Amino acid sequence: MGALARYTARRLLGAIPTMLVIITLSFFLLRAAPGGPFEMQRALPPQVKLNLERMYHLNLPLWQQYLDYLGNILHGNFGPSFVYRSITVNQLIGQGLPVDIAIGVPALLGALLLGIPLGIVSALKQNSWLDYFPMAVAMVGISIPTFVLAPVMILVLAVMLHWLPAGGWSAGDPLYAILPAVALGLPLIAYAARVMRGSMIEVLNSPYIRTARAKGLPERTVILRHALRPAMLPMVSFLGPAVVNTITGSIVVEEIFGLPGIGRFFVNGAMNRDYTLVMGVTVLYGLLIVLFNLVADVLYGILDPRVRFQ
Repeated sequence: MGALARYTARRLLGAIPTMLVIITLSFFLLRAAPGGPFEMQRALPPQVKLNLERMYHLNLPLWQQYLDYLGNILHGNFGPSFVYRSITVNQLIGQGLPVDIAIGVPALLGALLLGIPLGIVSALKQNSWLDYFPMAVAMVGISIPTFVLAPVMILVLAVMLHWLPAGGWSAGDPLYAILPAVALGLPLIAYAARVMRGSMIEVLNSPYIRTARAKGLPERTVILRHALRPAMLPMVSFLGPAVVNTITGSIVVEEIFGLPGIGRFFVNGAMNRDYTLVMGVTVLYGLLIVLFNLVADVLYGILDPRVRFQ
């Protein structure tokens, strides 16, 4: 087994206690919060509430509920939803995750295909209009919050020009994903451009880059072979958590465009004390964070030859 495989195996084993801590804290903190899944504005009759608690095993001791939940998690079963009756949390995640992927993947590709090149060009043309203009636009993109940008896009592109749908979702029509993906991706593109510019400028001022230029190497070779890989290291660190945040979608974007994504389910579950739904989304989010951080660490070692998986 190679060094990379051993390192990956160790990180995966190390993720087990991390996920156990996430599950344990989420489980007990949810139940420590005031209220419950069956405490509505209109109180239920005691016998009805008791029957519901017995149906969902909430009448059992807390430690037994915890052990039962761990056993279900090991089998990939997040349990039934307390709010969305006759449907399981697995089914809700299966419905919401494709929506978040449909808007998250284009937003992420925009950061890779637009943000990184813009940052590189700005660094190479430092203190010129090719630097000032993209970075000024990027600062505007970072400064304007999504809940301001998205309604403006709806007003102009959907209401006034009738080019795109204003909201809703249709799985077979990609037009419904354009506005949410752009609203989600513009801040990500701006952040990627700023991070890449700063990293590239730092690398270009490094001693080994000056040495490469002193040897008479063409500028194209200096950039592509000597500067680009180390300059990508901060981007890898940035994109690890960004991938998870993008793929799982944005609660604000989902609310504005009326998308049936995981974020809306999570908010509704938290407000209604839907323990299993909140736990399911939390576990999924934690698992994705661990996996994509592992991918980022592996890419970090591939890009930087000084890193050794030991």
